[in-house]
Amino acid sequence: MWTVLAVFSAILLGLYDAAKKQALKKNGVLAVLLVATALSTLFLAPFLRLGPGEDHLKLAFKAVLVTASWISGMVGLKLLSLTTVSMLKGSRPVFVVLFSILLFGETLSWMQWAGVVIVLASLYMLGRTSRGDATVEVRKVGFIWMGVSIITGVASALFDKHIMQGMEPLFVQSWTNLYITVLLGLCICVMWLIRRRQTASERPCPPSDTLEGGAQPQAGRDERSEVFQRQSAGGWKEQTKFSWDWTLLLVAVLITGADALYFFALKQPGALLSVVSVIRRASVIVAFLCGAIFFKEGNIRAKALNLLLMASGVVLLLLGN
Repeated sequence: MWTVLAVFSAILLGLYDAAKKQALKKNGVLAVLLVATALSTLFLAPFLRLGPGEDHLKLAFKAVLVTASWISGMVGLKLLSLTTVSMLKGSRPVFVVLFSILLFGETLSWMQWAGVVIVLASLYMLGRTSRGDATVEVRKVGFIWMGVSIITGVASALFDKHIMQGMEPLFVQSWTNLYITVLLGLCICVMWLIRRRQTASERPCPPSDTLEGGAQPQAGRDERSEVFQRQSAGGWKEQTKFSWDWTLLLVAVLITGADALYFFALKQPGALLSVVSVIRRASVIVAFLCGAIFFKEGNIRAKALNLLLMASGVVLLLLGN
């Protein structure tokens, strides 16, 4: 039963990634996350109930991990194509294995090592086949953000199995969403204050070629500073830009359903986190197809070959378990 729940969670998660990509066309990263998570929290409000303080501390820590993963992942999604991001997300099971080796001293069979090598090779090839997505600098920044998202996402997944042993799925989901909403709201407030302080500190340049006391202006320095401040302020505005789009409601519904099925799957007797994680990563197939069909993204054939290569590596990891 838990495998069936994981499969449906994967389908909803793939559609969720596609809906996020569409929502980001009109809105900033933080705006999309805040509105979607707030709506999800509203859906789950009937399941909010008091619990032990220790449980709330654990859920608050999980919310920090999820928030970091979501923000970095959304920035990466805004910079890169959906097909590229979906493949990067598909590599998460490998990092779960690598972290298990480093943290828990687990050993791998030859088949699992082969799977790790294949997935890493597919990631290297992805860097070459995604050259048409954006400029070199944009792709570099996008890959860095996605790396942060993957690491924090893996940490959250490893923590999920621990907290689900003593908590109910809807209790975990409802409170985690509430804490994430609060964190995102704080992030937006902090960014707004920083932007306001930067705006207040800007001063118009002196009308003459000399400054007070007859000193000559430092050539280029003031201009570069002004440009940097203008770009920084624009960056804050870009991240928090908001315009209502019904896609935001779809994003909230999809992530609520995907997470609920995921938590219920983990709660089932005999559920294996490693298997659930691999099944859930099948969402990349759904997201990849959406990127190819609805967003008309380029270089699909080469990326599809990379996806098949990565899938074969993940299958080896699963079979060697």
